[in-house]
Amino acid sequence: MSRNPSSLRHWPALLLMLALVPFGVPGTLAQEHPLEGTWIANLELSDDPDLAVETAIKAAGGKVERRWFGKGERGRYRGGPPEHELYDRLSYDNTLRFALDEPEVWMGYEDGFERVFHTDGRSQSVGASQHYEEGEQDFSLAAWEGEVLAVEGRPRDGGFTLETYTLEEGGQRLRVELEIRPRSFGATIRMVRVYDRQ
Repeated sequence: MSRNPSSLRHWPALLLMLALVPFGVPGTLAQEHPLEGTWIANLELSDDPDLAVETAIKAAGGKVERRWFGKGERGRYRGGPPEHELYDRLSYDNTLRFALDEPEVWMGYEDGFERVFHTDGRSQSVGASQHYEEGEQDFSLAAWEGEVLAVEGRPRDGGFTLETYTLEEGGQRLRVELEIRPRSFGATIRMVRVYDRQ
């Protein structure tokens, strides 16, 4: 049986193409969601979280202690009880990371804090970054409203967060509108945080 050398010379290229098709080549077939990636807070365009907290304190009839020293210091209201961690992460962390594998959404913050939740209407989604005493966890629910990701958070203290994530500037900027209401607060904290794509 004779072989035609010209008919065999294309086999290596054809076999390579067939081998790659079922598995895909990383980065070529999978399309990344526009929200995915790392975002860094733009402090000039973002509301000051401390001022937002003080506005809520005053709206609830409370008084804000005057500070003469350290007046320009950021983060005065960060670091409450452990069950307030989600509020702190949303208000103060300067790094935010997204990964999406629909319907699952993963969000990463500083110090390894993370959230995992779903956008398919599940009644309760997976909680925060660690298991807490007595099994209490933060959890979140989410839904797409067009191109906007709307998230409702239920922190461990029994309060709530309402968060909307909107891409701007051709996908290079992320606007996050926050409504935060710890259970112990008499008024809602409202602020806007703006992030630039890393």
